[in-house]
Amino acid sequence: MKKLLTYLALGFVGLFMLLPFIWMLSTSLKAAGDAFVSFDNPVKALVPREAHPENYAKVYDVTRNMGGGFARWYFNSVLVAVVVTLGQVTTSACAAYAFARLRFAGRDKLFLGYLGTMMIPGAVTMIPNFILMRKLGALDSYFALMVPTMFSAYGTFMLRQFFMGIPRDLEEAATIDGCGLFRIFTTIILPLSKPALATLTIFTFMGNWQSFYWPLIMVNRDSMKTLPLGLLSFMGLYSTQWTLLMAGSLMMILPMIIVFVLGQKWFINGIQLGAIKG
Repeated sequence: MKKLLTYLALGFVGLFMLLPFIWMLSTSLKAAGDAFVSFDNPVKALVPREAHPENYAKVYDVTRNMGGGFARWYFNSVLVAVVVTLGQVTTSACAAYAFARLRFAGRDKLFLGYLGTMMIPGAVTMIPNFILMRKLGALDSYFALMVPTMFSAYGTFMLRQFFMGIPRDLEEAATIDGCGLFRIFTTIILPLSKPALATLTIFTFMGNWQSFYWPLIMVNRDSMKTLPLGLLSFMGLYSTQWTLLMAGSLMMILPMIIVFVLGQKWFINGIQLGAIKG
């Protein structure tokens, strides 16, 4: 009986958390004037009086003349998120291996200083980064959207802690067999770290996919906008196209769901291993 009550409570919480997505789906299928129509029955308010799946096509039609429109923004978001994720995972893994395994003067102090950057709010560094990109002439470019975000102190810290839990005996055996540092890193450390790498990949992809403030200050042209910026096109000064905004938002969250579903196994394993290691 206790277990049944627990499942019912968890099911209720899960349903409550899904309500915003249900409302988003419902609104995306409504007519423009029915977005906030209220009914006596709350269930009826979530069910469109008449479904309008063409709202999803209208998202592309309405924005077609805005630097390529929604399709272009989708391409920009995919490109930026994928490249930044690959870059951030690569740089974090290399730095983490150096801090976890290599011995050099000032290693621990340098690592502490690197971790100290996590204490600085992102809003503090936005203006210096903007000035730097302007001096480099990189504003309104993929360079500004990608390169400054390819480095992560959090990712380096997380992978370093995971690498330190890998037995050194494996590396010593590989060294006896004639393997160099790079081969040890690519053939032993990385394959054993798939859960941690997958966890960092998911976090990084989701963070960059929904990033808003960084693209907001780095790009001005419509053709360089990412999806979070592009969705602002449906929000005017005096009115908002809620049905199209919700349709665009649903299409935006689809890749995040796909990435999480595909990496869920490794993601859960990474969390479990991290919990076991303390």
